[in-house]
Parts: sequence; structure tokens; C-alpha cells
Amino acid sequence: MEKKDVFGEEIARKIALISLCPLDGRYASTGEKLNEYFSEYGLIKYRLYVELCWLKFVIFRVNDIPAIEGDVDIDDIEKIDSIYENFNIDEALKVKDVEKITNHDVKAVEFYIDTKLIELNLEKYITLVHIGCTSEDINSTSYAMMLSESLLNVWIPAASDLISKLITLAYDYKNIAMVARTHGQKATPTTVGKEIAVYVSRLEKALEVIKSIKTNGKFSGATGNYSAIVTAFPNENWPVLCSGFVKEILGIGYSELTTQIEPHDYMAHLFDAIRHFNNIVLDLDLDMWSYISIDYFKQVTVKNEVGSSTMPHKVNPIRFENSESNIDTSNALFMALSNKLSRSRWQRDLSDSSSLRTIGMAFGHSLLSLEQTLGGLNKVAVNEEVIQNDLNDSYEVLAEPIQTVLRKYGKKYGVSDPYEMLKSLTRGKKVTKETIEDFVNNLTFLNDNDKKILLELTPSNYIGLAEKLVDEL
Repeated sequence: MEKKDVFGEEIARKIALISLCPLDGRYASTGEKLNEYFSEYGLIKYRLYVELCWLKFVIFRVNDIPAIEGDVDIDDIEKIDSIYENFNIDEALKVKDVEKITNHDVKAVEFYIDTKLIELNLEKYITLVHIGCTSEDINSTSYAMMLSESLLNVWIPAASDLISKLITLAYDYKNIAMVARTHGQKATPTTVGKEIAVYVSRLEKALEVIKSIKTNGKFSGATGNYSAIVTAFPNENWPVLCSGFVKEILGIGYSELTTQIEPHDYMAHLFDAIRHFNNIVLDLDLDMWSYISIDYFKQVTVKNEVGSSTMPHKVNPIRFENSESNIDTSNALFMALSNKLSRSRWQRDLSDSSSLRTIGMAFGHSLLSLEQTLGGLNKVAVNEEVIQNDLNDSYEVLAEPIQTVLRKYGKKYGVSDPYEMLKSLTRGKKVTKETIEDFVNNLTFLNDNDKKILLELTPSNYIGLAEKLVDEL
């Protein structure tokens, strides 16, 4: 939900300027993608949906309800559905007005439904609203749906867009050799595409873990024993009915054995999994920042953009830096939530309530980081000239394949320590193509095939199976 649609564009811009949270201010275009899920309005709407679904479920699935005289008119159900279908920001304000009186957010939704049923001449259903429920039956299912739908509709598509971009780059650059860096030092060459493909593989696996985690709700009453609803309707199989309601009607998983609250263990697993995904993106950000700093990637310039307030030549890698910062914020929130939400005193305390309201911030900063990293990747291009010059100046990296080939020959051919031979040739010295050729040509014991292979080696073609690894991805 965009603020400009609610308040008008000019007022929305002013609200953004005085917002405390950057997701509602500077980065509102990102935050608004999550508003309908994680905002107070979104939470109220989910609660309303669960309450109304439960009301209809009880009407249709429970026998012997004296409050309902005769058969249920199908028009009654359509009217009940209209309460949700016509719900908007103005109706949400009415719920908040009720909450000022009740000082209880879930009860306010129940009372709001009562007033709507009266308006629709459906008073006979009022006593069935929230019947047998505790607040956490409504809350746990609301948050589970909120998480499931925001992941499906917003976060996972953003993560998939980033992976798709990386797949494209991996294939586009699979043939571009470059000097690798281990411990910050020049190392065995690789290809740009293969190094990007590593991130594709890591992120795809991390995303599959996230997708595999099922969100859960509970619907078993005040301390998880179905006590009130069993007392009212003792002839029904309530564990089966409630499980079916949550799974089939609400479309989420069911927690069978709980206290008053769903224990939030799935949330801890989910938030840890997203935090891991975030960390892989952060690793990518740091690598891209470093490659840009040594000119392996050049940034696309935009005419009116300013890189520095005083140095006109600069184009800063701000999107990767922005992503890094937002991942730190997101991870801190997800870690706090993971640590907090799986703990509760005895059968229930309320300390999780405020924590749950920060889930949207954690997702928002993660989403912003995904968008920033994708934006950064869209504004860079491989600087082949610099990369090739670096390769041409890095013949010392061929010490590895030469000493490895020499290991085949051993003492029988006078090669007692090939590693030391190549260390003496290359370490701390300027190594050129001629240096390597002279050394190999003096190895008279080499067979013709090995000598040919070593003489044809260059830093540019010493890339092993890098291209094939990308193709197999």
C-alpha cells in the first residue's frame, strides 16, 4: 500500500520527511512493498480475516448451536464475507478507536465484527465470534499468514531476481579469465563467470532452505488444551477440526502441542535462514566492492549523478555499501527476534508481542539490501583491459602447475623438491613469460607432451575447468 494512494502524493512526501524509520522515509518505495503485510493495518486485516474464517467454519462445521435458528442462509455468509472485502484504512481506524477503550488489540477486532454484524442484521452470529479462541489463536495464525504471503509475493521474488541476474552474469563472463586473490595475494587464475557462479550456487541452496520452512499457527485455546471449546461442544473432535481449519482454510502449518502461544520455533529457523542468505549477499557485496576498487569492474556513469561533493572524478560503489549496511541492520533484528521469540515464561508472557511488530523492519532492510545489490550489479561492467593487463603481469601464478607436473617425475629424474625449485624461481621476483619459458626449456627430462603443455600455459588459459563448471551449473 503506497502512502500517496492513501494521503495524496504531496502529503506522502511530507510524511516521508518526518518518518523515524528510513523504510517509511528515505526508502519508502521499498518499505511500501511490505506495508500491506507488516503494518498495523496489515496485522488488523489478517486478524479480521482469521476471525471471520473461524466464524464461518463454526457455522458450517459445528453441530448443535442453539444460537442459530434453522438453516444458515447463504446470503448471511456473503454478508459476512463483505466485512472483509470492504475493509479499508478508514475501517481500520474504527478498530483502533475500539482499542482505545478495550486496551486490547485482538478484542478490538472482535468488537468491530460485532458492530458490523449488527449493521448487517446478523446479530444471531455475534456470540459465535471468537468462540473458543484465545488471542494467540488469532495472532499466531495471522503472523504465519503474514510471513508466508510476504515471502511468496515480495521477498522470494526479489531474491530470485538477484539470483537470475547473477546467472546471466556468470554465463556472460564465463570465458573471461582473471587473476584470483587468496589472502589478498595473486593466486591461481579463474574466470569472472565462475566466481559469480559460486554465489549463484550458494544463494540457490540458501533460498531452498527458506522455501522449505513451513509457517505454523495454533488454534487450541487459552493454554493449548481446547478446554473452552470442548466444554461447549464436547461431541466434536476439536484437534482434528482445528488442524483442518488452519491447514485447509488458512493454508498454513499447524502446531499440535503448545502452551497458550505457538512457540515461534519456525520463526527462529526462518529468520536464521534469511540471515544466512543475507550473509551470502553481504559476501558478494564485499567482493564486488573490492573488485571495483582494483578496477576489475567499472561502474556505469550517469550524467547528472554526483559521486563526491568535492572530487568530480569519483563514482562510488554506493549500492554495494548500502546493501552491506542494511544487511547488518536486518541481521541484527533477525538475530534478536530469533533469540527472543522462542522463549516465554510458563504458559505465556506478553514480551513477544512488541518483538513481533519489528519483523517488518527486519524484512524491509533485507529487501532493501537485495534491491541495492541488484542495482549495483546492473551498473557495473567487466573491465577486460585491466583484467588482461593483470594476467599478463602475473606469470608467477604458473609456478603451481609447473611444480605439480614436476612431481610426476620425482627423484628418478633429479627432481627431489619441485616446490622449492619453483619457490626459488618465483618468490619475491619479477616473473615474465620468458622466465617461465627458459625454466621449462631447461627441463630436458620432460616428455614432449608435458613440455608442450607447460610452454603453452599462460595466466589467461590456466583456468582449469572454470568454464565447464559454469555450464554445468
